[in-house]
Amino acid sequence: MTIEIAEFDHRDRDEWDTYVERSSQASLFHQYEALRLQAKYSNSKLHLLVGYKTEEPVGLFPVFEIRKGLVKTAFSPPPHIGVPYLGPVMLDAGNIKSRKFERRRNQFIDGCTEWIDDHIGPNYTHVRVGDYYTDMRTFLWGGCDVSPKYTYNVDLTRGEEDLLMSFSRSARRNIRDGRKLVSDIEEGDRDDICSILTLVENRYEEQDMSFDVPPQFVMDLYDSLPAGQVRPYVFRYDGAFVSGILVLQYGDTLYRWLGGVRPQRDFGIDVNDLLDWRIMRDGMDAGMRRYDLVGANNRRLNRYKSKYNPELVTFYQIEHGALPVRTIAHLYKSRLGPGIEMLSRGNGTSFPSRLVSGFLHR
Repeated sequence: MTIEIAEFDHRDRDEWDTYVERSSQASLFHQYEALRLQAKYSNSKLHLLVGYKTEEPVGLFPVFEIRKGLVKTAFSPPPHIGVPYLGPVMLDAGNIKSRKFERRRNQFIDGCTEWIDDHIGPNYTHVRVGDYYTDMRTFLWGGCDVSPKYTYNVDLTRGEEDLLMSFSRSARRNIRDGRKLVSDIEEGDRDDICSILTLVENRYEEQDMSFDVPPQFVMDLYDSLPAGQVRPYVFRYDGAFVSGILVLQYGDTLYRWLGGVRPQRDFGIDVNDLLDWRIMRDGMDAGMRRYDLVGANNRRLNRYKSKYNPELVTFYQIEHGALPVRTIAHLYKSRLGPGIEMLSRGNGTSFPSRLVSGFLHR
C-alpha cells in the first residue's frame, strides 16, 4: 500500500506536535511553534507535509517555500536563521522489519518530492537532515546532489570522571584550575541571551563577517517554546557578564547552538571550557545521552571542539536543481537575496544560503 502525502492544517497545531513527539528523529525545530517562527524570520511560506498509510501518520516533512520574482525555491531548514538540521523524519514504527521500514521511508520521500514538484515547482531545493538519516539512496536516485557535513558529539552516558579524563590535558587543566570560578557559571535568563548574541555578533564584525541569525528569532524561541528547551549558560565575574553559550535541549540531546566567544579579559584559563563542562555535567544529571557541538567543518574551530574527545558524526546536505543552478548556488551561497535578484532577471534559477550551524569564530 502506497503512502499518501497531504498538507497538514495549521489550525491543528497541537496534533502536529503529538506527531513530532512520536518521532525519535525529530528535533526541537520540528515543533510547530519553532516552524512558525522559522517561516516568519525567513519570510517564507511553511508547508507541513504528512505521509499517511491508510489513516495512520508515518512521516513528517516541513518545507519552506521562498519566491523572488519568477524564482521558486524550497528549503528545509530555511536559510539565514542558524537552524542546523531539519528535513523529513519518520514516526517510530515499533517492531516493523527493516525491509518494510525502508520501503515505507522511500515511498514517503518519493511522495513528498512529487508533492513539492507539483505544488511549489522549485528551481532549487535545499534540505539538511540530522545524523539519524544515513540512507541517501532515495535522494540520489531522484537526481539530487548529496554532500556530507560533519559535527561532533560528546557521549554523556559515561561517568563524570571517566568523561573528564578523556579530555585533552589542556581542557582538564582549565577545568580543574578554574574550579574557583565555577561558582560564577549559571543558567541565565532572557537578558543573558541578548548579551550572548551581542558578543557573537561583535566577534563576527571583527572578522568582517555578517552574523545572519536574527536576535529576535532566538528571543521568540525562548519565549514560545516549552521551558528548558532554550537555555543560556553564562559566566560572570564580579557580577558582570563575561561570556556565554546558548544551549538547546530536546529529547536526549543537548546542542551547543550559539556563543562561546573568547572574552576580552584574560583569566589565565579558557572560561569556555568551564562553560562547556558545566553544560555537560547538567546534561548528565538530566539523563541526556549526547552533547552535539553543532559543526565540525571548520578546521580552526575543530581544534577547540576536538579536545573534548567527541565522536565525529556525519549528516547530509541535499540539493536539487539544474547544473547551472547548482553552480550559481555555490558562487552565491553567502547570500540568498542578491543572487536571487540577479537570477530572476536571467533564466529563473536560484541558489542556497550559507550554512549557519552554530559555528563560532573565536
